Amino acid sequence: MISASIISRRSKRYGLLAHVANHFELDPFDGAIYVFRSRRADRLKLLVWDGTGLVLTMKRLNGGRFTWPKPQADPVVLSKVQFEALFEGIDWRAVTAASVRKPSFL
Repeated sequence: MISASIISRRSKRYGLLAHVANHFELDPFDGAIYVFRSRRADRLKLLVWDGTGLVLTMKRLNGGRFTWPKPQADPVVLSKVQFEALFEGIDWRAVTAASVRKPSFL
């Protein structure tokens, strides 16, 4: 899930954890990856509970900006493919997961 709101680059893990719990009313310990961006949109912070501890990591995009939704109150849910595109600095809105058809019995 990505937060469509902008956060301070000084926000630490417990501030982001409180943001997830208070603003989104979600359980930050559910294993979802919560993604936040800086004001300039050149940095991401990712927060995830891996079952043993809280992980916070940051990525800085050199020479570009991350594509971000317009500000809104609710978080935006991404598919795995969209998340991977976002993380690589690709416009995730143009990426869709291929639909897989179940095989049928003859």
